[in-house]
Amino acid sequence: MLKHLRKAGITKSFGFSCGFLFQLIFCLIFENKNWFRTLESKKSADFPAKDAVYRFLNKSTFAWRRFLLSLSAHTIGKVTKLSNHDRPKVLVLDDSSYDRNRSKYVELLARCFDHASQKMRFYKGFRMLTLGWSDGATFIPVDFSLLSSKTSQINGITSKIDKRSSGYKRRLEALQSAPEQIPDMIERALNAGIDASYVLMDTWFTHQPLIKNIKEQGLDVIGMVKNLKQRYFVDGSA
Repeated sequence: MLKHLRKAGITKSFGFSCGFLFQLIFCLIFENKNWFRTLESKKSADFPAKDAVYRFLNKSTFAWRRFLLSLSAHTIGKVTKLSNHDRPKVLVLDDSSYDRNRSKYVELLARCFDHASQKMRFYKGFRMLTLGWSDGATFIPVDFSLLSSKTSQINGITSKIDKRSSGYKRRLEALQSAPEQIPDMIERALNAGIDASYVLMDTWFTHQPLIKNIKEQGLDVIGMVKNLKQRYFVDGSA
């Protein structure tokens, strides 16, 4: 884990190590606690102050996407050796709602519409675009992007952030649409050595320009097409 953190530029020169802080935050989900409740517990004296954790999470120079991709590619290489070589490997695209209804000052907070929920509701937050890898038995997340909105944006980008940093680039990407980001996400996964033959997606992504781009990268697409007036022809047949 430390190797992948260093590879993504996630290091500290003093204080609690990045490895310790990452392990502390990662384990919270398994203990069913948040950071606020952890600091109120009897073991709070053994933990760093909240400012140390927040600085670690908010550091704009840390390349979290590179960390996840490096860790996932390494893990996929281990998993692939344990499964049948002929088993189809796929990349899976999907998005989900990321609610922040109680937030007021979060950067790029936007008013989004949850099309997947039965309630078909509006909410404050982001759309979480995720690219994952699967062999039919295992699913491993490979890349992600929090999507905001140019038209329904509540808050903008802070002026204090360094425009040369990874964090600023991620903020600019948050203002792009999902189809604009997907080709680059797939390209990064393939360049990292992740083996896949197909890309699986639902009707929200299955459009001709995106399919064409993915095919040019050497992958086939499996997706449900919307029941619209458009008709698609493959090898001369509808």
